[in-house]
Amino acid sequence: MGAQYVENLKRMMTQIALTPNESSSSLSLFQKSLIPILSVASSMYQVSVLVRQQLYKIGVFNQARLPLPVISVGNLTWGGNGKTPMVEFIARHFVEDGICSLILTRVGLPGYGGGDEANMLQRHLVGTHAKIGVGANRVATASSFLSRYGYVNKFSATCRRQKDNIGHGGKIGAVILDDGMQHLGLVRNLDILMINGMMPWGNGRLIPCGPLREPLTALRRVHIAVIHNANMVPDIQLEMIVSQLREIKQSLPIFFSRLDPSHFFNLQQPSLVLPLTTVQNVVVLCVSAVGFADAFVQSIKKVIQLESTILSGAE
Repeated sequence: MGAQYVENLKRMMTQIALTPNESSSSLSLFQKSLIPILSVASSMYQVSVLVRQQLYKIGVFNQARLPLPVISVGNLTWGGNGKTPMVEFIARHFVEDGICSLILTRVGLPGYGGGDEANMLQRHLVGTHAKIGVGANRVATASSFLSRYGYVNKFSATCRRQKDNIGHGGKIGAVILDDGMQHLGLVRNLDILMINGMMPWGNGRLIPCGPLREPLTALRRVHIAVIHNANMVPDIQLEMIVSQLREIKQSLPIFFSRLDPSHFFNLQQPSLVLPLTTVQNVVVLCVSAVGFADAFVQSIKKVIQLESTILSGAE
């Protein structure tokens, strides 16, 4: 009984966070009564975020610097923004360029998602030189991997002056920081912000009243913005998101991304690729643990082209 109550409360709070202010009339009376309490908690959270950032700015908290280029892929809201596919995309790009990358993530530890993303990256990047480091202390994890495998900075002036292509020989050449937007303890060379085009900012409030991890002004730290699920929203909505981004940072480069299903695979034999037509004219049970299941549901509907019954629950 208690677990079911907590589950229902989580679901209601999620609905509050993802409901734009102009649609707040759709919330129940109980949900509306929670908003003032959650707003106070959000204000306290905002103060803690700003104090933490200021402590890093004045040097009370130190920022570590790695001897390699660091690319951060993160977001301003909770899950479902396409971070993990983008991390894989960047890692594969490095593979094609002959660069061994190290992906740093804390996902896989207790309380950080159970390891689904780390396992998926491991499976998708099998056979490549890409490495995945899992640990709460990402600086320590990076140092451990660099000590173990060595490193070579192919982007340094010394390497660029070499006439011959320098093979990495298994040495790490770049670091990809998964979910790194709020990880201020590590200096990065490039900050990529992923935005869910289907639900960019929710109600525009900070956790726990809203989905925002930081105020939107944090966009000023970003070097590149990528609007994900761009194929699932009207052009006018994309234009509104771009306009919001430009208001905060006029010079921000903005790109669009989409996820298209390519095939199915057998869980017992991941290397066994099955065509999408495999699921035609059969009963299919789809289970999703992604941060924003609506995008998954819409993608599956396009593949299966059948009406479906959706059973929702907390992640």
